[in-house]
Amino acid sequence: MTARSRRSFLKTSLAGLSAASVAPALRAIAQAPASSQDRVAGANRRIRVALIGCGGMGTGDLGDMLKSGAQCVALCDVDDAQSAKVRDLVSRDFNQTPDLVSRDFRRVLDRTDIDAVIVATPDHWHALPTVMACEAGKDVYVEKPLSLTIGEGRVMVDVARRQNRVVQMGTQQRSAPHYADAVAYVQSGKLGTIRVVKAWAYQDWMGNVPKAPDSEPPSTVDYDFWLGPAPKRPFNKNRFHFNFRWYYDYSGGLMTDWGAHMIDVANWGMGVTGPKAAVSVGGKFGFPDDAEETPDTQQALWEFDGFSLMWEHATAIGQGPYMRDHGVAFHGNNGVLVVDRGGWEVLPETESPPGSTKRYRMAGEPRRGTGGSDYHLAHIKNFLDCMDTRQRPRSDVEIGHNSMLACHLGNIAYRVGRRVEWDATNQRIAGDEKAQALVMKPYRAPWSLERFMSRA
Repeated sequence: MTARSRRSFLKTSLAGLSAASVAPALRAIAQAPASSQDRVAGANRRIRVALIGCGGMGTGDLGDMLKSGAQCVALCDVDDAQSAKVRDLVSRDFNQTPDLVSRDFRRVLDRTDIDAVIVATPDHWHALPTVMACEAGKDVYVEKPLSLTIGEGRVMVDVARRQNRVVQMGTQQRSAPHYADAVAYVQSGKLGTIRVVKAWAYQDWMGNVPKAPDSEPPSTVDYDFWLGPAPKRPFNKNRFHFNFRWYYDYSGGLMTDWGAHMIDVANWGMGVTGPKAAVSVGGKFGFPDDAEETPDTQQALWEFDGFSLMWEHATAIGQGPYMRDHGVAFHGNNGVLVVDRGGWEVLPETESPPGSTKRYRMAGEPRRGTGGSDYHLAHIKNFLDCMDTRQRPRSDVEIGHNSMLACHLGNIAYRVGRRVEWDATNQRIAGDEKAQALVMKPYRAPWSLERFMSRA
């Protein structure tokens, strides 16, 4: 799967096993023929799903659920044009007709015949539908990034645990055999002591959005509902479908958009949760006069025990480290493992002992591809399987929250312009009230997370 394929498709739980033992099982699932992946949950029932947020990623998620044997019961989007497109697709490609099409996700959650919901809204609308679905007794597949803020993510974890719900974040690399193989190699010790991990995203097809004036919203859109808990402001097409990700009211820029994927792989390989501290620099260097708020160029550095984690991103250019537009590199004393959506390889390190010529410390590994696996479909199937087993999925909500910690802390450090320290015990930024205020943003009335927090 290439980086660009993200636009086109737009375990039974194995969480307790090593990466080495997970990889063969992932490969078998991801390469299984379509007929063996069709399923009906349990012995006598079909999983009934609803989609909340009918954009590109939500449409892809729903399509793979229907390919896996689920039934679409309801569609929800504040833009009638979006939900109409998905309704037509479901009818044409799967011969199904949703019982309900609504602008209000609460009508979806009120139905007792829905087993699971897909939450694929803009990021500022991830938390409330997820926790309300959990309280309504539904399992949730929520797109990345898990949350808009650290505080939201913590509430989502707490509610999912309290309600014993299966909640999977859409970081499909966790279901990719080649990523599992790469992580197993990292954890084998062959690279030696890993001192630096690098992750990056250089996306030449994103960013550089021309400015546009405010205007009236399309007639098909309930714009106030789209804003929801975000601050009230006039409609602008640049802050709406897709490009919402370049504004802090609704998202976190490329740091949370692609960082959610790549930082998650770094965490997985190193077996860590959150960092101890973060610093970040960057700015609107490439296109200072475009419409975006978030930086088109950004670097972040996180402190962990025994190693450093580095991030860099850029929009509208594509030549990142190792001549890849995205990836993760684990740099050990003996060699460097580089992995991306297309495969992985190991580059040997060198040494120059006194009196000797430069030599390699280890043999490298030639690039190994994906084997043609459809790991987005495998990720969806893992979620559906866990609905039956009640085991935690590969990208469980807490795994998602832990991976988002670094992303959010990096953005907070960038926005306040200084190093921030994370107090993991108390789940707060230590000694910096301005930075701490960004851990949980206030919601615009009448929307609120407070009742879920008070019961956690």
